[in-house]
Amino acid sequence: MRYIGQHIKAIIEQYRGDLPLAHFLKNYFKQYPILGSRDRKLLSALAYTWYRCAKGIKGDEWLNGLMTQWLNDKNRFSDFSLETWLNDHNEEFPFDPEALFPFDFALSPGISKQEWLGSMLVQPNLFIRIRKDKGKLISLLNGQQIPFTFITDNCLSLPNGTKIDTLLPPDTYVVQDASSQQTGTFFHPKKNELWYDCCSGAGGKSLLLKDMEPGVRLTISDARESIIHNLKQRFKQYRHELPVAHVTNVTNKEQLDKALGGKLFDNIICDAPCSGSGTWARTPEQLYFLDPAIVEKYSAIQGKIAVNVAHHLKPGGRLIYITCSVFKKENEDVVTEVTKQTGLKLAESQLINGISDKADCMFVAVLTS
Repeated sequence: MRYIGQHIKAIIEQYRGDLPLAHFLKNYFKQYPILGSRDRKLLSALAYTWYRCAKGIKGDEWLNGLMTQWLNDKNRFSDFSLETWLNDHNEEFPFDPEALFPFDFALSPGISKQEWLGSMLVQPNLFIRIRKDKGKLISLLNGQQIPFTFITDNCLSLPNGTKIDTLLPPDTYVVQDASSQQTGTFFHPKKNELWYDCCSGAGGKSLLLKDMEPGVRLTISDARESIIHNLKQRFKQYRHELPVAHVTNVTNKEQLDKALGGKLFDNIICDAPCSGSGTWARTPEQLYFLDPAIVEKYSAIQGKIAVNVAHHLKPGGRLIYITCSVFKKENEDVVTEVTKQTGLKLAESQLINGISDKADCMFVAVLTS
């Protein structure tokens, strides 16, 4: 216990949130090859647990108590519930969830602060979107006795950390959060329509769109050339025609207009960069090290992007604005500002609350010209 305790203390002291916790832990473990697989799993679990709840508990004796329990329990990682553990030890280690987020930010309708903060104590599941050969895929999972649940006809929920990359044929599925998959219900694509994914990232929404309707004519853009390269590799893997691609900064209207020329689109997907507050249950370190000024910063960026790309909508076209944030400042407030500046009309919006499915939360608004 002393050995593990020294390492978890060192991890907490050294980590400052400047890169994902998973990357930091990977680099940390490389420095100590003597740490075995069980040690690494235990230290990872303790680290993530710390960033999930430490701000809500005074002192750090609770971590020693949890570490002792896990070291004495051979099944410590099976069906462990942090919420239950905190409730069972509330007299010894009082926990205040409000202390996890002492900031005055309004949340979008469709989720309460209590529900959102409670989700920070739970590791979300792994989700896959089935593209083809559903029967074969299910048979393979059953053959390995891997538990799964259907969220929709083509969305499967599996325990987090399930190793499927060497089991399932890579072109039969896509790893994609359940709420992210649900954004596709707002797309309604038609063959030969012109679509633009203006903040494509690695292409999760673009691939979803092309799987729904391969006949759409797609343009994508991202400010990072390496990301666009990754997107193209994924399109090749799934045998989709490569999209027209631009490396451009969509916050810069002059640069954007130069890249697109006078091209207009039937539909534009604007999956805007955001705080990621709807995904913090996966990355609790982001909540722990949150600088509240970042929300205001992202809100301004989101509005600028949406306004810039709106000028490339055809008359009657649709702008599908998406974030993985639960904050009104990044959601409804941005939509209101965009409608004021562009004349677009809000057709519908929804906070996709995935908490009950152990999934992320996402916001979608459809604006029409």
